[in-house]
Amino acid sequence: MTVGAQLSVTDLRRAARHPVDFPVIAEHHERGDVNLHIANLSAHGFMVDNSPQVSRGDRVIVRLPEIGRIEAYVIWTRDERAGFQFERIIRLDDFMRIIEALQPNPRLRRAR
Repeated sequence: MTVGAQLSVTDLRRAARHPVDFPVIAEHHERGDVNLHIANLSAHGFMVDNSPQVSRGDRVIVRLPEIGRIEAYVIWTRDERAGFQFERIIRLDDFMRIIEALQPNPRLRRAR
């Protein structure tokens, strides 16, 4: 029996990524709370730029604005960066509200 996430990943790295500056406390299934910094976000997942404590296949739960708690799996790691895939795709209307809440540059926000 295998342990960890069984990931079937298509190449989602071409999905539109939005730069954000969002520190988050993630719940790691083995290590408890870990501090992560989300640097970019898409409807499929996110990238952190301070992740020495995670490995491919690890699972975490993060709390995002508008949608609350969502589970994500580590898809790749490189140096201090790691890419996570959400356990489900975020709906477009929810995703746009998240981006509006997290977008560090007001000029990049969607006009209302």
